[in-house]
Amino acid sequence: MAHPLPSRSLSNMLIPHRTHLACLLLPLVTACVGTREAADATLRIYGETGSELGVCTSYGMVFLGRTVRAGYIDVEAHFGDGPNLEATVVEPIGHGLYTAETEIRLPAVRLKFHDPKAGDELILRGRTEDGAWEEDVTVKVDDHVHGLLITAPAIMLSRDDQVGAGVFWSNPFDSNDRRLIGLVSARIRIEGKTYLSVLGPRDLWRLVTHRRDLLRRKPWIYREDIM
Repeated sequence: MAHPLPSRSLSNMLIPHRTHLACLLLPLVTACVGTREAADATLRIYGETGSELGVCTSYGMVFLGRTVRAGYIDVEAHFGDGPNLEATVVEPIGHGLYTAETEIRLPAVRLKFHDPKAGDELILRGRTEDGAWEEDVTVKVDDHVHGLLITAPAIMLSRDDQVGAGVFWSNPFDSNDRRLIGLVSARIRIEGKTYLSVLGPRDLWRLVTHRRDLLRRKPWIYREDIM
């Protein structure tokens, strides 16, 4: 596959504002994981036409398929000692969501199946060639938009490859409890202001039903390069 290997460390996708918008959970405290930064559930997906972001959850990885919807991909995951590249095959799960399965277990987060309310504070997390980034965002509501909207940090206005960035709920009583709410799907402009639309909890249920064979999957492979 023709793309450069990742280092360690969105074309302008404005849409009309009336438009409707297997990985098991890794314990946060393990032998090789000391902090959230050491092992990161944010993934970079490399297809034939570019790269995008995804997230590995307790029911498998999930991404939007903006750069690849079939065939082989490379998945960049980050462990305590840096990035690791895994080859795998795309699986569609419906409604614009895709998954894939690697032979090794990747860092993962749990899902949260509750729609946030207007004004709720969430965390947006992505990754570039310079490393992981995250920003606080706020849930917005517009009468003309069906779906979840959040405020748009500057990096999401200038980087097309950050499509698919994960939107997370963080437990105010436990800093280690962070759960995936959804994935950024597009930029959307309303009355001169730009927001981000998110495929949220109602869409992520498709990943759960797709992974109904979760407990019958083949055993994980343990390799020295990711121990």
